[in-house]
Amino acid sequence: MRRAVLPLSGTEAGRAPLSVGAGGDTTMELDARAEQVVFAELANLSERGEKFSVLSEEAGLRSFGADYPLLLVDPVDGSLNAKHGVPLFGVMLAVLDGPAVDDVYAGMVLNLNTGEEWSAIRKQGARRAGHALHVMPRSDASRIELLGLESTPRALKVAQPLVERAAKIRILGSMALSIALTSAGAFDAFCAPLPVRVFDMAASLLILRETGGVATNLSGEPLGRLSCDLATRSTLLCAPTPDLHTEALGILEAAR
Repeated sequence: MRRAVLPLSGTEAGRAPLSVGAGGDTTMELDARAEQVVFAELANLSERGEKFSVLSEEAGLRSFGADYPLLLVDPVDGSLNAKHGVPLFGVMLAVLDGPAVDDVYAGMVLNLNTGEEWSAIRKQGARRAGHALHVMPRSDASRIELLGLESTPRALKVAQPLVERAAKIRILGSMALSIALTSAGAFDAFCAPLPVRVFDMAASLLILRETGGVATNLSGEPLGRLSCDLATRSTLLCAPTPDLHTEALGILEAAR
């Protein structure tokens, strides 16, 4: 996928619009190339007798002989970055044995620019670059040192209470990579102030959960029963530890 996508990032050829994908976004040439790689590999699995289904942000739902396991595929998470040549985008893969967030059995996020891989298996922990993933200790207990946002200008208003309490802010443009970084403690909190696709969070939420992190919507409600499909959306507030999540949620609640 790296060989297919990286030469197209930031080029007119890569950003050429092809169609509207199943997720509602415009599929570009680089999206299509990445998806072709995925489906070529999955076709090989099917030919060897594996039965499963695939839900891709571009191609939609395809059956390879069984409803489950269900593989979620976002070929280029952060495609706007890729389109403009901003070197921060990745691929998201998640395997589910049921329809909801809590049914994610395995997840992987790959930074297509650096090659760094994040992965988790349910109840077996998480890994980063092949090593067991552990949360970095908080460096400043007096404030949110680094806040991550998935944001538009309008969403910044909703997140303003957190912004005011943060020392620094980062808006990376990739949900999968942002949540994965939060699972390691790189962000003290990550917030999507306006509803975003649950589909995009699937693999990273498992990584976060396996390292002891917490994720809810902005009202503090768990996400586990939400459907992992291309239609379901939710706000998101996540943190690498329960204490940090409680602190961030309290800041938002106090401002209401």
